[in-house]
Amino acid sequence: MQIILAGLLILTVLVGLYAISLFPFMTYMNCVSANVPISVVQLIAMQLRNVPTGLIIESYVRVRKAGVPLGLDRLEVHYLSGGNMQKVVQALISAKNSKIDLDFERAAAIDLAGRDVEDAVKMSVHPRVIKTPDIHGISRDGIELIVKANITVRSNLKTMVGGAGEDTVLARVSEGIVSAIGSAASHQVILNKPEILSQKIISAGLDVGTAFEIVSLDISDIDVGRNIGAYLKNAQAIADKKVGEAKAEGRRALAMALTQENKAAEQEAKANLVQAEMKIPHAIADAFRKGKIIVKRKKRQPPVDRSGLGFGDDAG
Repeated sequence: MQIILAGLLILTVLVGLYAISLFPFMTYMNCVSANVPISVVQLIAMQLRNVPTGLIIESYVRVRKAGVPLGLDRLEVHYLSGGNMQKVVQALISAKNSKIDLDFERAAAIDLAGRDVEDAVKMSVHPRVIKTPDIHGISRDGIELIVKANITVRSNLKTMVGGAGEDTVLARVSEGIVSAIGSAASHQVILNKPEILSQKIISAGLDVGTAFEIVSLDISDIDVGRNIGAYLKNAQAIADKKVGEAKAEGRRALAMALTQENKAAEQEAKANLVQAEMKIPHAIADAFRKGKIIVKRKKRQPPVDRSGLGFGDDAG
């Protein structure tokens, strides 16, 4: 009996020593000094799960000191899911200080979606300016306008997950500017009032379905390009000329072909005539042989005596 009790005592001591070795004393003291509630069992369990206890506790202390209600288990789960726990914590703290509506679930979803949630929160406070390349548009009078614009956008945390990126916003704005220039009656209208482009882009709602919200659109430069209308009319005239020439050439070739056909028909008719003429002597000869043609010779008349000397048949 004493041996059993001694064995149990030794086992208890060994278990206690192992638990003490697992217990992060300095981490626990850090939580106590920061007045952050945490239990010894939670710390030992984290050690057993082989997670970076110090890093998670540090983030947990930061978020609790900032006044963000968040459980320790959520941070641990996000870390185990492959997320960037530190960026999520920083984003939550920045959102609270900036009075932006952002909860942990949305911040974690944005982070796991591959977007920088910390940068998204910063972009909500400080909008970003996207500079467009040269945008070429043609007004209704055929004049080309080359426009450069600055798009001021801020992140939309509600559509950050699944929303389109900056490239989509840039493409939509470029398309909207081209459409606005094309609907103008004259390029002078755009040159006199560039704000027409900004108003149409803002009112068109081109940021729908994207991860951003268009705050403003500023036209930085407008250049007059080529006279596309005149160029197209000239090109159309050249094309029409070539088509007319091709049709005329076709008619000429057809006339020449008909002429050659008529000449050939004439030659064929002449050949048929010659061939028919060649058959006439044969036909006459054949008729003679068959007795179908009888030749009657006229009786020879005596010569007429015009001198009165009587050379006729009755002369003495």
